[in-house]
Amino acid sequence: MSPYLILLALALYFFMLLAVGYVTGRKANDDGYFVGNKQSLWWMVALGMLSDSMSGVSFISVPGAVNVAHWSYMQVVFGYVAGYLVIAYVLLPLYYRENLTSIYTYLGTRLGLEHQRVGASFFVLSRLLGSAARLFLTVAILQTYLFGPMGVPFFLSVIVIIALILAYTMKGGIKTLVVTDALQSVFLIGGVLICVVALADGLEWIDFWQKGVGPSPWQRIMDAEMSEVFVWDGNSKLNFWKQFLGGAAMCIAMTGLDQNMMQKNLSCKSLKDAQKNMVTTGIVVMLVNVFFLSLGVMLHAYLAKYSLEIPLLNGKPSTDGIFPMLALGGLSLFGVAWLVPFAFVLGLSAATFSSADSVLTTLTTSVYHDFLGLGGDRLGYDDARKKRIRQTLHLGFAVALFFCILLFHWLNESSLIDTVLMVATYTYGPLLALFAVGIYTQWKPQGWAVVLWCIASPLITYFLKLSDATGVWSAGREATKFNALERVWFQTDVHGQPWFGAYVIGYESLILNAAIVVTGLGLIHFWQSRKKI
Repeated sequence: MSPYLILLALALYFFMLLAVGYVTGRKANDDGYFVGNKQSLWWMVALGMLSDSMSGVSFISVPGAVNVAHWSYMQVVFGYVAGYLVIAYVLLPLYYRENLTSIYTYLGTRLGLEHQRVGASFFVLSRLLGSAARLFLTVAILQTYLFGPMGVPFFLSVIVIIALILAYTMKGGIKTLVVTDALQSVFLIGGVLICVVALADGLEWIDFWQKGVGPSPWQRIMDAEMSEVFVWDGNSKLNFWKQFLGGAAMCIAMTGLDQNMMQKNLSCKSLKDAQKNMVTTGIVVMLVNVFFLSLGVMLHAYLAKYSLEIPLLNGKPSTDGIFPMLALGGLSLFGVAWLVPFAFVLGLSAATFSSADSVLTTLTTSVYHDFLGLGGDRLGYDDARKKRIRQTLHLGFAVALFFCILLFHWLNESSLIDTVLMVATYTYGPLLALFAVGIYTQWKPQGWAVVLWCIASPLITYFLKLSDATGVWSAGREATKFNALERVWFQTDVHGQPWFGAYVIGYESLILNAAIVVTGLGLIHFWQSRKKI
């Protein structure tokens, strides 16, 4: 596909977003920026949450990784569905009852200001790194197929994309994002469907099926070895219960305890509308992931049929490069050459920018309310001064996002779906624990011990993962492939023997992380209670 055709697709896409941003942001005040004046339509929020939940990492990495993990990712998705139900019927009633703008205000009210700020800090760290990783992947693809051939350096490509995001989110905030995210979800679903049909056509599955000389495309996908869903080996990190429980915990933490995801839900007209949105989102996410995984089976079948190699992305062989290579490298739909590349670019853009654009608004919300305490009229600031502070924060986080993307570019990561999810198990664990303690206990631990333990728990979880079977087995590789900290750890481990036998820690490490925090907070509470006696 010509770089200029990709540029045209992006230009039309951003022109649409800028138009929506202009219309929705003209009269947006603080209430409109933060909670959309509580007038958002539930079905539009649900549609928008799809693209925000999936992200460009899912769009690229989930199909590419099917040759290794097969359809076992659906076990995580089943966990997501269970998590959405917990959010709908446990967390949302709490948020609406407390009339929250920042969900971490609940931690401040229930446990104390340090808990609120610890929770908000982990959210800011998690979302900034996660959104940077997602946006990096998209920029890397655009750099390979668009900006690179035009002679534009990587850092300038990042600046252009972030500037475009700023242009349509700066004024309207959530009021704008509810509409733009819904539109982006339409592009995401449409892009995936067009690519699925194009691959079936390129593999001649449709032609054979219509002639009655082969099974239907769906039957071919289901018959493929890569379509295996369930893994029951208890020592595998792909074990069903590890994936299911880890997926449920990740959904609760990364959606229900994440200001970025909840802020749109809190803009619905009522609790009942927000609950309908959440349940609908769970069902739609499950169906769309079926299409993503089907796409993955077809991508690898296409590589095998035409004897194609795994391509380079950002200078390294990467399964993340398979989908863009085929979509932008000549795949057509019933002879129409430009349609698949156009659909791919719009789908990828929708999946990525819906996550990146909303994070600027929600990070601004968290700092504005949780650290600066500017909600309401407590400090007596007029609307003009609040608007200046809000927009300064918004711009500041755009700059921070820019430098985080450059960091990922420097690290040269080649596959990001596992990276993003595993980082979440470290950063969202303390959040999950803080809310669990607030909701289900009467504890009220106080002081710096809380902060230090919440910081220590992800580190403890990290070292436990280094000591499981995967870590010890991989220690047989050359030491140069590990960082200095890992080399010291393996050298001082108990003669290289895994602490947990053949057990491998997977996504359930989020639950482990949260359990460590809960245990620590319980000990702090009981110690402080004894001192008072």
